Amino acid sequence: MKAELLAPAGSFAKLKTALRFGADAAYVGGKQFSLRTFADNFTADELQSAVNLTHGLGKKLYVTANVFARNADFALLEDYFKMLEGLGVDAAIISDPGVVYLAKKVAPKLQIHLSTQANTTNKYAVKFWAEQGVSRVILARELSINEIAEIHEFTPETELEAFVHGAMCISYSGRCLLSDYLDGRSSNRGACVQSCRWRYEVRALNATNGVSEWLPIEQDEKGTYIFNSKDLNMLTRLQEMEGAGVRSFKIEGRMKSGYYLATVINAYRRMMDGEDIQISQTELSNVAHREYTQAYASGANGQTVNYDDSQSKGDYVYIADVRGTEKGFVLAEMRNRFKQGDILEVLSPDGNFTKTFVADEIFTSQNERTDDAKLVQEIYKIKCPYDLKAGDYLRRKVNL
Repeated sequence: MKAELLAPAGSFAKLKTALRFGADAAYVGGKQFSLRTFADNFTADELQSAVNLTHGLGKKLYVTANVFARNADFALLEDYFKMLEGLGVDAAIISDPGVVYLAKKVAPKLQIHLSTQANTTNKYAVKFWAEQGVSRVILARELSINEIAEIHEFTPETELEAFVHGAMCISYSGRCLLSDYLDGRSSNRGACVQSCRWRYEVRALNATNGVSEWLPIEQDEKGTYIFNSKDLNMLTRLQEMEGAGVRSFKIEGRMKSGYYLATVINAYRRMMDGEDIQISQTELSNVAHREYTQAYASGANGQTVNYDDSQSKGDYVYIADVRGTEKGFVLAEMRNRFKQGDILEVLSPDGNFTKTFVADEIFTSQNERTDDAKLVQEIYKIKCPYDLKAGDYLRRKVNL
């Protein structure tokens, strides 16, 4: 069985991007019970459309319901799981044992994938969940590849899913109280403000004079990001992970932009399809990211904190969304400013990938010629020698 490439989608538009750029399956959240409440998420009608779209392409759709539920949630959860079963979603992603129990009771045909939030770190836990009717376990991010292989050998009948790329949580299996403590928004209810990414300082009270003052603990002139994890990047370890029994490679990022998703999914798809690894490695440096890590793939690792800054910029600037072509011109919805003479590069899942052209002729939506595309979301027409498709992206290399 070939491993699945599983991508996030925080909106319907991002779902289409994920599928177009090579995801075999996508995971999305409904308007309730998802750990990404700040994403756009999906209404019931949108979920039905999402099922129709993914299944029409021979792909799969999973829906998150991975909050740690309180008593008051269960009346609504019962109807929610019945709805998901009726819509024909391929699985619900659940973290709470009580919610697993309810889902099996009220929607017996609905497949259940156990969320990484459930903190599954050993083979006996996987065996236990399989006996409760869970068909797939999304493993804790703290596991090594050797540990995963041991789990697979012990429970070969249970599908294993593991994260391969994206933001890492500084807390154990994402069970964090920091956001709730500092801002009153619970990570475990889907409202994390990512307070681990903030810049921190220490304040001390002088016991002698009672004066409170700040104490410098700066790593360097950029500040101190003592809770800020590096980003996961397992591109070079996919074959090992598949050999260890991982059947789904999961990309993090329901809050990420469509451009980010297109870049990362495209990189992993090309790698999985046997293209030159250097192409994919280069692509992953093109988008904004923190310093990369392979986390615990080889075992214990004390070098997973990103002390330098909250996030580093990529090597390219996201310029525009391609909306189509018209008589030798590409129709592009502007996202970042560009000018006449700029060299633009194409991000696409097809043969136009990485092709470049010079923006010599630029027109506004009012058909007025311009040398400075500075209106955000304006549909510009740019002379282009390629037949680009709606859903492609344009980018420009950062001037170093």
